Amino acid sequence: MSLLNLNQANLSDIRLIASDVDGTLTQNGKFSSDFISTLLDLQSAGIKVLLVTGRSAGWVSALVNYLPIEGAIAENGGIFLQPNGNQDLLSSVPNLSRHRILLENTFHHIKQIFPDLQTSTDNQFRITDWTFDVDNLAADDLQAISLQCQQMGWSFTYSNVQCHIKPLHQDKATGLLSVLNKHFPELTLRQVLTVGDSPNDEAMFDAALFPTSVGVANVRHYQDKMLHLPKYVTHASEWAGFSELAKVLLPK
Repeated sequence: MSLLNLNQANLSDIRLIASDVDGTLTQNGKFSSDFISTLLDLQSAGIKVLLVTGRSAGWVSALVNYLPIEGAIAENGGIFLQPNGNQDLLSSVPNLSRHRILLENTFHHIKQIFPDLQTSTDNQFRITDWTFDVDNLAADDLQAISLQCQQMGWSFTYSNVQCHIKPLHQDKATGLLSVLNKHFPELTLRQVLTVGDSPNDEAMFDAALFPTSVGVANVRHYQDKMLHLPKYVTHASEWAGFSELAKVLLPK
């Protein structure tokens, strides 16, 4: 499947951007100096911004309190956090304590096969999933880990930052659709633009769910590893790519 250049897109109907964070809103792992001003410009133009990230609920709860955004979906569709402090658990987890134990047990089972795996430092701030570092894992390793998770009743995804063990059917698209339905009922899916850069954004690139999606240029690194690809792609990578997108959306 070929990716269309952003200059071929008609984005005049867009009223909400649902964007990944790491590798999409960051540049070399950091927010750029014009990050907040761009968010404010989008807000002034009547375009809402919603973060949809694999990062932990604890990490994301800080972002929603400091950034000019509508809210954030954390843990790849696990939980929705709003600036007013309200939270919606998007994934069905009847017993959180037992859930964390089962996730940890699954990780240790996988670690018996891949002994060099390192738990991510933010697991203490997570609710619905378990993460470990993606560094030094080859494509075949990731596929084998995914299979192990499936055999143990979990789903698996990864980004440029982390690997995630998570409940079945928990993904960014499912979480986003739930949040849009409950909190943004005035919007149609044609008014929503999804943006990302890696395999854990793949569900948001499903054209059957979200007609308009954009990948920043670094998504091309994973082009042969994803079933769903974004409709459009920017020329630039990471934040520079999102900034390119913002300039298309903002009034001239």
